[in-house]
Amino acid sequence: MSTTLTIQPRPIDPSVDHEIQAIVSGAGSGSTCNTDLAAGPWDFDARPGYGPGASMGDVIPTGSPRQGMLPQAYRDASDDELDARIRRAKETLGDRVVVLGHFYQREEVVRHADYVGDSFQLANAALEHPDAEAIVFCGVHFMAETADLLSQPDQAVILPNLAAGCSMADMADIDQVEECWEQLEELYGDMDTPDADGLVPVVPVTYMNSSAAIKGFVGRHGGIVCTSSNARTVLEWAFARGRRVLFFPDQHLGRNTAKAMGVPLEQMPMWNPTKPLGGSDEQTLADARVILWHGFCSVHRRFTVDQIDKARAEHPGVRVIVHPECPMAVVDAADEAGSTDYIRKAIAAATEPTTFAIGTEINLVQRLAAQYPQHEIFCLDPVVCPCSTMYRIHPGYLAWVLEGLVEGETLNRITVPASVADPARVALERMLAAKPSGSAA
Repeated sequence: MSTTLTIQPRPIDPSVDHEIQAIVSGAGSGSTCNTDLAAGPWDFDARPGYGPGASMGDVIPTGSPRQGMLPQAYRDASDDELDARIRRAKETLGDRVVVLGHFYQREEVVRHADYVGDSFQLANAALEHPDAEAIVFCGVHFMAETADLLSQPDQAVILPNLAAGCSMADMADIDQVEECWEQLEELYGDMDTPDADGLVPVVPVTYMNSSAAIKGFVGRHGGIVCTSSNARTVLEWAFARGRRVLFFPDQHLGRNTAKAMGVPLEQMPMWNPTKPLGGSDEQTLADARVILWHGFCSVHRRFTVDQIDKARAEHPGVRVIVHPECPMAVVDAADEAGSTDYIRKAIAAATEPTTFAIGTEINLVQRLAAQYPQHEIFCLDPVVCPCSTMYRIHPGYLAWVLEGLVEGETLNRITVPASVADPARVALERMLAAKPSGSAA
């Protein structure tokens, strides 16, 4: 009688932190973009900058939020102790608190989230719990602001580490955007007066990955917010109302989306806020259909066509999916491009064992590889380099803010002033009301 052995897939550790620690200690293979990633984020709280990781070379604006020093007890606690303290605090707080975790958060934080998703999915999750006293948003600053915009006035939105900003969101400064609008108004005339076709000169569109101040600007000027999932629908909405779109802060999402809609590249000039007329001339701006802000995501800018070529050479039949924040050449070379949720759903829907090369943040890729061991899933970038600011959220900070709530103290509350919040909500509501062309009302 023969016995058939079933070989189980090798378990994959989804923890990027564990991989980085192994690389830095010499116990693991591979490489990381900065060995400082193995240190606690609190080592960088008092320093200016985004911290080690993909955004470490980006220039942080003066006056960006800083995080005070995390109490020593949390810095010294072991992973197991922090895990136990977080679980105990959550159990004590019960329905009084909702913990939200972005797809790009480290595994040691995501495991404690009540909801995991992208920025807008998590903002909607906050809406579903109007009775919770506190919403702890494990993400970055603009996400916590959006949750504050959409939550109840008496709910506290908490960002565990105030230094968790977003370099791309910071690339569209409200003063620079206001100056850009003034220059465009001098060129195009009254921005509020439609022409004979009922179209205004420019409709501003901002990506969800922007500050509340930018969302407020967009709301005041007849514009709208978009996500990476609905950017095409939002651009269709904007083109139905304006001759042109001013798109910020991510040039790549704007360019990739408009190009797929048939807008020629020569009608998509870049606006560099450090130059008069953004570095363009009047005729170029007159002919423009989409004016792209000079911003980008440092995580997605790391992906290259050479990486895709290498993946195809080493893995015949590989399915390459990248995020639309990647440069145009990378999106064009990939098999597919889509939001983090698109990537997740594409892998979940694959019925046969498949090799996937993914161009997005490493924490999500590692988690998907662990979740779907029947597939081979790897990040296009061979260098382990997580989002600098997402990585600033460590279990120590989560334990600190949760235990603060247990003691009756609300730490790191994020509040958007009404003068900004009201028009920002208008821009978000326009996005929610926008429907894809051809869809039922």
